[in-house]
Amino acid sequence: MKQFFGMSQTGSLEEALRGLYQPQFIMLLSNEEQFERHVEELEKRCPGVPSIGCIGMCYQMGVVEHGVGVIAFCDGVAAAAGVLEHVSTMPVKYIQRLERNIQQVRGSSRDTVCIDFCTGNDACVLTTMNTVLRQHGISLVGGTGGEGRVSANGRVYQDAVVYGVVRNLGGCVKTYKENIYHQLGNYRFIASDTDRAKYILGSLNGKSAKQVYKSILHVTDEEILTRTFQNPFGKVNGDDTCIISIKDVQGGALACFRQVNDSDVLILLELGDYRAIVQDTIRQICREFPHRSAIFSVNCLFRYKLFSEQNYMQAYLRDMAALGNHAGFVGYGEHYNNRFVNQSMTCAVFE
Repeated sequence: MKQFFGMSQTGSLEEALRGLYQPQFIMLLSNEEQFERHVEELEKRCPGVPSIGCIGMCYQMGVVEHGVGVIAFCDGVAAAAGVLEHVSTMPVKYIQRLERNIQQVRGSSRDTVCIDFCTGNDACVLTTMNTVLRQHGISLVGGTGGEGRVSANGRVYQDAVVYGVVRNLGGCVKTYKENIYHQLGNYRFIASDTDRAKYILGSLNGKSAKQVYKSILHVTDEEILTRTFQNPFGKVNGDDTCIISIKDVQGGALACFRQVNDSDVLILLELGDYRAIVQDTIRQICREFPHRSAIFSVNCLFRYKLFSEQNYMQAYLRDMAALGNHAGFVGYGEHYNNRFVNQSMTCAVFE
């Protein structure tokens, strides 16, 4: 297979599509003002080609912040795109669509991946999709787009998740998740006074979540929102940790970017040597995939901000480009199989 990346910093879809021939699956990453028009134009230019889209930044050797980007798979891919609607209330109502799409491409655990863009209620959506994907052993990577709008096959949707089921006809595909954080101290918290719908974390071990965070890290209210780059929370999930970013301070509570439930076990994390961790990820991928045709990744907005502040973003993209044809988008939350995480990178590697 081959991966195509085209972009326009000015938002010209014509420019972004230049050089794209016979695509078999397309991902559109557009801006808030032009999204609907780009979806319509893309369908006219590539009628009938399975496609998904969202509002967000994309990257290859550089980052497109406000224009438009196109990532497409060509030459050796079988793909189908679909949508689950009403994700805030009943995504399971449409789950048979995903099952039909998997059967359509004859997907299997060895050579197939599901890529998704979502508007919200991510944890519930991923649990729903996983009921089908796990039966076939198919992994998922994806993320949350901006402004509550996504697209599939030329139509714009709200309150939905759009997905592409992509089968690599020329080899294997495998997904990875990268975590650049590790546990800080031996702090362990039981969450309470949570609001699942609003992602509110009220108390930790019976004390105000805000005060607990401030007293450990010695920060002011104003510093909390930037300190989450270095010290997010983590939710213990078996032998894995799901990162939880802080979004806002609300009284004595903390609003987060992912759901926290009463009785969840949380830990406090600190930023590790992210440059070394990225190199470890690259070496692992090289060991497991000596021959790579494409790498599609999703990087968290907070990772993008952190790497940019540390003057590492361009070096990061150069490092990832050493793997081969690498492209991706910046999400507001990352998806990895049935897990919704923050401040992480997930990717799919195609043989």
